[in-house]
Amino acid sequence: MSDPDIQKLETQFPSLSGVAFAEARQRVLASGQSVLQSEKGVIFEVFPDGHRITVKTIDPPRQVAAGSVIKL
Repeated sequence: MSDPDIQKLETQFPSLSGVAFAEARQRVLASGQSVLQSEKGVIFEVFPDGHRITVKTIDPPRQVAAGSVIKL
């Protein structure tokens, strides 16, 4: 596989992974199970009928520049 082929695949990865996660979420909900979802610093348990319960409050997402180093 050539470098241009690899670069093309790498550029497609974000959109393809988003589609895969959305489909997996739908399959789980369709099977009657709940999923966890984070939104604006809150983790929710989302149920197939659409209702959701707050599980935990967390720090909101942090914007970082590509290539930066963050020590945990």
